[in-house]
Amino acid sequence: MRIRTRLLILVLSVLVPSFIAAGLAILFVFEEQRQAQASSVAETTRAFALLVDSELQSKAALLRALAAAPALARTDLAEFYVHARQVTPTSDEAVVLFSLEGRQLLNTRLPLGSPLPLRHYSNLADLMRESGDEDALVSDLFLAPVTHKHEFSIQVPVTDGVQVRYHLALGLDAGMMERLITRQHLRDDPVITILDRNGMVVARSVNGARYTGTLARERTRRAVRAATEGSYDIVNMENVPVQVFFNTVPSSGWKVLISVPKRDIQRAPAHAAAMLGVAMAVLLALGTLAARWLSNRALEPIDYLGRAARKLGQGEELLHEPQGLPEIDTVAQQMAHASTLIRHAKHDLEQRVAEAVAATEHAQGALLKSQKLEALGRLTGGIAHEFNNLLQTLTTALQAIELMSTQAPIKNLVQTSMRTVRRAAALTGQLGSFGRLQEARLVTIDVEAQIGSAAQLIQGALGPGIRLEVACAPGLWPVTTEPLQFDLALLNLAINARDAMPGGGLLRIEAQNVAPFDGAGRGEVRIRVADSGAGMAPEVLARALDPFFTTKPQGQGSGLGLAQAYAFATQSQGRLQLDSAPGAGTRVDIFLPRALDAVAPRQADDAHAVPAKGGGTVLFVEDDPLVREAVAPALRSCGFEVLVAEDGDTALRMLEQGARPDVVFSDIVMPGTVGGIELAGIVRERFPGLRVVLASGYTERQAAIPGVRVLAKPYAIEQVVELLR
Repeated sequence: MRIRTRLLILVLSVLVPSFIAAGLAILFVFEEQRQAQASSVAETTRAFALLVDSELQSKAALLRALAAAPALARTDLAEFYVHARQVTPTSDEAVVLFSLEGRQLLNTRLPLGSPLPLRHYSNLADLMRESGDEDALVSDLFLAPVTHKHEFSIQVPVTDGVQVRYHLALGLDAGMMERLITRQHLRDDPVITILDRNGMVVARSVNGARYTGTLARERTRRAVRAATEGSYDIVNMENVPVQVFFNTVPSSGWKVLISVPKRDIQRAPAHAAAMLGVAMAVLLALGTLAARWLSNRALEPIDYLGRAARKLGQGEELLHEPQGLPEIDTVAQQMAHASTLIRHAKHDLEQRVAEAVAATEHAQGALLKSQKLEALGRLTGGIAHEFNNLLQTLTTALQAIELMSTQAPIKNLVQTSMRTVRRAAALTGQLGSFGRLQEARLVTIDVEAQIGSAAQLIQGALGPGIRLEVACAPGLWPVTTEPLQFDLALLNLAINARDAMPGGGLLRIEAQNVAPFDGAGRGEVRIRVADSGAGMAPEVLARALDPFFTTKPQGQGSGLGLAQAYAFATQSQGRLQLDSAPGAGTRVDIFLPRALDAVAPRQADDAHAVPAKGGGTVLFVEDDPLVREAVAPALRSCGFEVLVAEDGDTALRMLEQGARPDVVFSDIVMPGTVGGIELAGIVRERFPGLRVVLASGYTERQAAIPGVRVLAKPYAIEQVVELLR
């Protein structure tokens, strides 16, 4: 064991027992704080229950004052009605006079003399049977027949000094309890709930309108019935774990519940414990640093000798530095002399070996880059083909679900999934950056519109400090290319420009029509991406377009940005020019040949498109069983009679045996001797009147057969139906 380790163990053996004791103190502080927090909430619950009781008692006092009204003593109900209406001017309160038989004699919510409800809607009658009618009674919550709102009643007896003559009740809207809760402004805004004797919600501080009149959970009802006060744990109606404290309202038997999230109860204890824990960690770190400092001072001469031996083993020349210890200084001087002799011999050997290896490395590097690009193209192409087949199955199945379902939630989920599939298809398209442009994805585009669309993506990648300018000359010619690769090339160039301007600057994208560089042809469109960055040295400029060449630190650049833009320009039958100098920025020009076709309309992102109805017979050729299981039923549901073949050989046998479909719809890449392109050629030769449509997820082969249409996977079923029609 090293001396430094022994010193550290010595320090820790002193500190660790102290920290164990401190840890126990943290647990004690946490528990004390938690209990204090719970006691505080319980006391708040008790106080609020007394507040509710006080509110009920004040309403009962109002009723007793009304019961002593002279008009009622004289049985002048008309005068008493006017007096009662003045006392309760709002519709939230109503005075109701009952006979001893329970029949309503007047109700301030209805005009005097109007027909009155024939029965009690509250449980006051039951309460009188249980407790008598001498004292004030508070009913449970009920649905009022006049206002159709949840209310409760307070009832007092009306006596002539000897016996009870009437029962006078005050009907109160349950909303008054919710307003009582709101006026309290309790700290941390806990959830306050008032329950009647039956466990029905009278008022609630959160979502009161939603829960008033509903029964509390069985767990809550059991807990509050079992005691007059206490607490229990539950998950509340908002699915938050809480601790519920409850207390009883004395005059009514109602329960007041205050729910506090457990995280709030534990916040203060946890904060105190955390502060103590941080202090412990700081002390431990300081003690460790002190131990390391002392050990370093004691062991520095020995470490110096070890470093010198390491440099000697690596062939470095040593410079002796006196350490103040004669024994160590003598050994260090001998090692420095030996390092000089070894370095001279090593230099001669390295010079001869470097000359022999340089040429071999250059040739191997060029071969390796070529092999990597070829392997990358084949790998990404194969992945793109398989993923597009999977996405095709998902696209068709989702559309079938949408057509068969009439439920709006399912349709919304299907539309969300369809948008996700389209995003996956766009990402899969990026895998083709180093393969051939796919004929099925070639589109004649408006260059200005495409640059405008790409600029939105580029702006988000530039970050602050870099200003983007876009200038397109009027009357730009259209070009035919793959839009996704067009956007990716501009994005790669913009990212390179951003990295060349760490302090900010200007990135300018221009487009204009130019004559072809060789003076022939139909003209070109030049897209220029120029930045005000640091520029490139001549030796860097000479290798800038090499795949995997980068000047960025390890892990910050792949060296494929400029290479992808160069590959895109070349595959689009165009070219790329690169111009840069130190301090003068970088300019990249991409020249794309002018297209003679009209600009293709942009495809609408319509998740609600409904396939048209078709007719006739389709020979559907597809080697992927999942695609067959999804597409064939979809075509049948659109009115086509579908013949299915699992490969080109099977399809050819079916045609030779007399099958006569109206159209052949085939995948391009299939196993066997007859692929999609071969099948199309044979059909055009042997069955001239038979139309052919091909589909492909990705292929390096192009279907150069006149009259044969090509679809890119994943395709929408309405697109296929329209084309087959």
